[in-house]
Amino acid sequence: MPTSPYAIEVDHLTVSYHARAALLDVSVRIERDQLVGVIGPNGAGKSTLIKAMLGFLKPDVGSVTIEGQDVQKVKGKVAYVPQRGSVDWDFPITVREVALMGRYQRIPWYASPSAADREAAKEALAIVRMTEFADRQIGELSGGQQQRVFLARALAQGSDILLLDEPFAGVDAATERAILEVLERAKKTGKTLVVVHHDLVTAAEYFDKLILIKQRMYAYGPPQAVLQEDLLSKVYEGRLRIFGKVFKEETT
Repeated sequence: MPTSPYAIEVDHLTVSYHARAALLDVSVRIERDQLVGVIGPNGAGKSTLIKAMLGFLKPDVGSVTIEGQDVQKVKGKVAYVPQRGSVDWDFPITVREVALMGRYQRIPWYASPSAADREAAKEALAIVRMTEFADRQIGELSGGQQQRVFLARALAQGSDILLLDEPFAGVDAATERAILEVLERAKKTGKTLVVVHHDLVTAAEYFDKLILIKQRMYAYGPPQAVLQEDLLSKVYEGRLRIFGKVFKEETT
């Protein structure tokens, strides 16, 4: 049984790359069964926050706990959809095999995938509507199809927490809506999802709560509380268009 009422707890997290701070004293507690967006300008530390939540990065200060346990002790219990740019699309692997990769941590090194593992991968591909492409090499797919395949891999893993790094980047509106439907369906089944996102207009529509960061965390809460002119002007430089208004950062 989980020992914490929160899915993810980040406490006073500081992470640096080569002595340059990417995150500074970030603290946030993410409730279960939420669809949470992470927003902020380029270089704000959004992907770094996701990687810290995965246990990929060792913090300088602070900690991350997943359902009350240190993140290093629960690796594999959090599913991850990386940015498309981090994937080798020329690798000779099929759509079906990518989805099946989500089961690998459940399979002993000496065993082959079971019928149950293959069925889980098949069901995940059906959820993201990629069944008919199961035998395609991943490099033969469109950008939106590639995103859906890696989402299927995450779903096949069966984790209660999914972390996604810009899943809507480079896809058309129809694919974006299809991906969102999958995320909403996952939330309804009891999963917690944290999604790096760049579009503030759709952020207001898509997410239950938003994390606004630029190295430090500026806000966490419902979109209407986070997408405020005073907060956004502190985080985004120059002119910012949202909800048909133009917010202009004050200069001092």
